[in-house]
Amino acid sequence: MTDPRDEELRRRQKSRAIVMAVLLAAFVVLVYAITIAKMTINR
Repeated sequence: MTDPRDEELRRRQKSRAIVMAVLLAAFVVLVYAITIAKMTINR
């Protein structure tokens, strides 16, 4: 007896959460790469 609108809302929330997790991971990788690049330039 679940409302189809609830299922649609949960699906959208899950997909939005996955997108945000991917963006956060990409940001972390970018910051890490910039940090490593700066460390190698200063040597």
